[in-house]
Formats: sequence, C-alpha cells, structure tokens
Amino acid sequence: MTEQDIQHLLGKLPQLKQEIQKIIVGQEEVLDEVLITLLAGGHGLLEGVPGLAKTLLVRTLSSAMDLNFRRIQFTPDLMPTDILGTEVLEEDHATGKRFFKFNEGPIFSNIVLADEINRTPPKTQAALLEAMQEHEVTYAGKTYTLPKPFFLLATQNPIEQAGTYPLPEAQLDRFLLYIRIKYPTEQEELNILSNTTGTKTAAIRAVITGEEVVTLRQLVREVSISQELLQFVSQIVRATRPDTSSVDYVKQYVRWGAGPRAGQALILTAKARALLHGRFAVTAADIHTMAYPVLRHRVLVSFAAEAEHITPDNVVEKLLQVIQLPKAVLV
Repeated sequence: MTEQDIQHLLGKLPQLKQEIQKIIVGQEEVLDEVLITLLAGGHGLLEGVPGLAKTLLVRTLSSAMDLNFRRIQFTPDLMPTDILGTEVLEEDHATGKRFFKFNEGPIFSNIVLADEINRTPPKTQAALLEAMQEHEVTYAGKTYTLPKPFFLLATQNPIEQAGTYPLPEAQLDRFLLYIRIKYPTEQEELNILSNTTGTKTAAIRAVITGEEVVTLRQLVREVSISQELLQFVSQIVRATRPDTSSVDYVKQYVRWGAGPRAGQALILTAKARALLHGRFAVTAADIHTMAYPVLRHRVLVSFAAEAEHITPDNVVEKLLQVIQLPKAVLV
C-alpha cells in the first residue's frame, strides 16, 4: 500500500465521523471510543440511562458503513439458538433424502447490536463468548466462521436492575472498552430537541466498506509504540492487582485486578486512537485517555470502596498519578 493509499484511507475516518454527527449531537468522547473499538478489532459495551441514543448511535454507525447490520433485543426468554442459529430438517426433492441444514442466526453479520444485553440469563449471554473471542460459532460439532469484519456493540441500562442479569467478569473481559454515555450539555440538549421534533431528516451515506475496515485494523497494529510506553502499560496493569501492587490505595480498595488482556487492550486502543488522530506513533496522552474505558470493567473494587463511593475510575486516576513516565516520553 502506497503512502497516498494510506492517506486516502485515513481520510475516510473524519468522513465517517461527520456522517454519524448528522444524527448524533455531541457525545464526542463516546463517538471516538466507539470508532476506536471498531479500529482496534474489539467489541464495546455502551452503558447509559434510557434516552441517550445508545441504540441510535449504533444504527447510525451501521448506516455510515457499507456493512450488514443486525439488532438483537435481549429478553429473559431469549435462547442461545435465537442468536447463533439452529439446524432444521430439510428434504432433497430430487432424491427424497433428508438432511440437517444450519440456518445462521443474527450473529452472522458485520455489525451486531446486542440491545440490553443484561436482560437475558447467563446461559444466553454465554452464547456470545466464542463469537466475540474467536469470531466463530460452533454448533452440533461444526464450526462456522463469522463474516469479516465482525463488530459487536452491546448496551445496558445502569439504573434499572429489576429483571436483569449482571454480566459475569468473564463476559465483561471480552469487551475491549466499557463506554459510559453521559447526559448532554445544555446546548447539546437544545440542539437535540430542535433536530428531532421537526420535519427535517438527515440522509446518511455509506462512506467506508468492510474491506477498508479490515485494512484499517491492520494499519492500527503497525502504529509504533516505544519501549518506555510498553513498560508504562505493564506497570499500570500490574499495579491494579492488590496482591502484588505497591500502591496502598489499590491494596485498600481493590478486590481483584486486571489480567494481561487489559494490557493488550490498552496498547491496541492507544494505537487506534493515535491512528484516528492521524498519527503513527502512540503518545502518553493516548494511554492516559484509554486507561479509563479499558480498565473500568476489569478492576473490581472492594466492599470498603463501594461504601466510600470509590469507583474503578477513581482507582485508575490514582494509578496514573502515582505511576510516572520518564520525562522524555511525556508528550
């Protein structure tokens, strides 16, 4: 790929963002984190109270990309086969022989929205594990490969707990980023009210293809990162573990720390953020920014922390204050 091809491809990213912003007002940080998740080849968990356009964001993203999109509404009676697919008995009219044919479920799509994922029991939640990690589905002893690129975004409501099933830690760890959606600012809310209560509707055009997304994911891995920053990431992740951490704050308030997958996620998302901003080298700012959505679902705080309203984000903030980089890479 030539330099001109790379620049042309990178130029698609601001176009993609502009198309989404025709519908989604504000939420710059959330939009960046969703695009970073896409570029890094992972999956995202969107959390926010009802009415903050979580589902609309995913639908708009799919409209701005030339990819297949499926939405799965998670409910208490949803079964794994409703997601993965099932075998049906069919008959060959020419020979009269009967055979089983696998009918693919909605998981066989490029972009999948798992809406209100915590409203389904653990058995059905677990049906996503292999698809998210291996990009494959195994049914009746046969393995079926999911289309490329494959990208899953799940949503959940943090305030309504009746009839919900909290995601287990193993499931949470499969999500590259835990993205929190906050209330809009006053001006953003005024713009939302103006844009959504009239007769005008914005037309979204697809500006990027699946092949281009796959190429961008390869470019992300080619973004350079210094040995000092690699060491910095390792120190942050290892410092979240109370058994081995040298940080007293962690020993006091953390029950369980992050595993090696967190370090991999932090490096990949920092690289994706650098590429999203047109850079081919990771900076300390990339790591500082991505540490929160990468670690907030991988650090389990203690009961003492919950009693004092200390969150995983507070733990990450403290670690970033305590663990210092060499001045040469503080940019």
